[in-house]
Amino acid sequence: MHSYLGFLLRVSGHLEEFEAIFSVGLGKVAFSKHQPQVGDVVSGLGVESPPWEPADIYKVSEFKIGERGPDIESAAPPWVGSLPDLPTYRARGYRRLSPQTYAARCDSCKWACRMSVEIIMDRWDATVKRHRYETFCYGPRSCALYRAGRLRTVPWKGGPAWEEPEWLDDEATSHRGPDE
Repeated sequence: MHSYLGFLLRVSGHLEEFEAIFSVGLGKVAFSKHQPQVGDVVSGLGVESPPWEPADIYKVSEFKIGERGPDIESAAPPWVGSLPDLPTYRARGYRRLSPQTYAARCDSCKWACRMSVEIIMDRWDATVKRHRYETFCYGPRSCALYRAGRLRTVPWKGGPAWEEPEWLDDEATSHRGPDE
């Protein structure tokens, strides 16, 4: 999973006295250095994220991989293994992903992500903003687990809401074949 500034890892472990599964934001430099993958045992220090960030913990320091997860590349969804770099995700293009599908089937897939999206609420004043979480899929168009979910709407201050067109996802991934 990734966010626009770096990568978002799901980690099972201890946060102070709590044992839980939580998300950790990892920047591009740390990602490039450590190349984390599904199943790694990791450690580090971080701070609690602000509400608009999709990670529970960010600004991670002293990040270490204690034990590597299995070095496998799955042939079927959800895809696991080594994570691509951010330019690869951007080049692939995304489709909207149903939040329910993401939570139930795709949160461990390297092609799925949940990220904070910034919405400018007033077209005449770009400082009027709101954040919300959205889920995206960068995986193969033929994935049997994929469900698009409802169309997203963007409210405008003093005007009607804009609804994204149905064809937007197809256009963003039209350069790829069904199994890419």
